[in-house]
Amino acid sequence: MSENFNPDIDLINFNPARFLAFRDMEACKKAARVKKEDICNVPSDSHPEFKVRIAPVKDFHFQLALDMLIRIKEALDEGKQFVGVFPTGPIFQYQLLADMVNALNIPLKHVHYFAMDEYCDENGNDVDHNWPGSFHWTIETNFFSRVKPELKIPEKNIHFPNKNNINDFDDMIIDARKKPGAKGANIVYGGTGFSGHYAFWDPHLARERGLSFEEWKKAKPSCVEFHPLSTCQMAMTDMSGAWAFIPPKAHTIGSSTTLNADYRSWWNDGCGLTDQGGYFPGGITWQKFIVRLALHGPIVPEIPGSILRLASCDFVIIDPVADDLKIALTS
Repeated sequence: MSENFNPDIDLINFNPARFLAFRDMEACKKAARVKKEDICNVPSDSHPEFKVRIAPVKDFHFQLALDMLIRIKEALDEGKQFVGVFPTGPIFQYQLLADMVNALNIPLKHVHYFAMDEYCDENGNDVDHNWPGSFHWTIETNFFSRVKPELKIPEKNIHFPNKNNINDFDDMIIDARKKPGAKGANIVYGGTGFSGHYAFWDPHLARERGLSFEEWKKAKPSCVEFHPLSTCQMAMTDMSGAWAFIPPKAHTIGSSTTLNADYRSWWNDGCGLTDQGGYFPGGITWQKFIVRLALHGPIVPEIPGSILRLASCDFVIIDPVADDLKIALTS
């Protein structure tokens, strides 16, 4: 028996479930074996400016808020527009960012907030924006409403994707830059989903839409139906397990939005965080496998987050997610 034998992984003698989009078990095992000390050493097929680092729990959301603040302030000092694509998850940095903006009296008149996505019903109609499960409500509560009125982002500069603007969303981002030659936003922020999704681009979509690898890299914002893994993730992390309350679809950005930005900043905090932003040991650390697969598996549409390795990116992993992957039945 090899000294590297790992019963958690090496005794698996079956194939992944048929509903999963990526079913290469050997690639899954290889990624799962990646240890914490090796997780930042990505394969050679990654972009030379694709960088991975680990951040402590106590610093993680502060570092993200500070990254946003610095970029916003630099654009202000240079007299430029700041156009960002922002996620609704991670969340806890927004309260910190609002406090920083208020404390330093930094006006946000030059900021253009493009939301990464928003839920909709089966017909593409937005969910009620006042519903606590909506991204409108969440960002309003955690960020917009916390900023002093005189410093706020102008309403005309706030854009959530919907059925009326989804086909023009990339163009709206470029227009907001007011910079000749700009191909996209200054930056796209995000995190890696349980399914491997970036934004809500799930692993079944490229195949379902008949997209080649090159076409996948150019996929535009659209209305998407969730993969079951995404529905389960959001039910567990956001809805107290109420999977019936996860809307069936969302309007979301595409590969074009992500890859055409000047830069990408990806923050992975899937580690049993409380609704107050704290971490409780023993909480569900659900990102260990998918972060490893995105970083150390093949770059394919069935692992959507792997697309980030094709471009410059700051890929940050919260410390518990970087810990070695273990198998232990707990419930």
